[in-house]
Amino acid sequence: MNYWLFKTEPGCFSFDDLKKRPKMTEPWDGVRNFQARNFLRDTIQIGDLVLFYHSNIAEPAVVGLAEIVRTGYPDTTALNPNSEHFDPKASPDKPIWYMVDVRYREPLVRVVTLNAIKNNQPLADMPLVKRSRLSIQPVAAEEWQIIVTMGGVTGQ
Repeated sequence: MNYWLFKTEPGCFSFDDLKKRPKMTEPWDGVRNFQARNFLRDTIQIGDLVLFYHSNIAEPAVVGLAEIVRTGYPDTTALNPNSEHFDPKASPDKPIWYMVDVRYREPLVRVVTLNAIKNNQPLADMPLVKRSRLSIQPVAAEEWQIIVTMGGVTGQ
């Protein structure tokens, strides 16, 4: 099992939005970075667990846990000219971009802010702390456990 941190702006799609979706599941679409795309396409597997992170707000934070319920498949928003994620270079034969399906698991009892993560020395090597702008980031098992403990849940 792998662990991930998925960033989203809550004004676009929040953890509460995920909870309200049918079966509390949603495709994670619109990723337009090749490194993150490669994670979606090649690495992320069913059963992997996700730290759901709200970004671009006054106090960015991990707010909940999710899980992967479908592995990478072509991101259909890239093919839709009416989508904000449209990519004219993508085609059904050469999709370029990928998405996975994510299911809501549980909220954290206490959100874990970016400042709290930065101030926890064992988390110093996380891409999030090193100012990575990637919307999808790997998380080490030890880092996962520290963050879910800080959030007041078991994360299993």
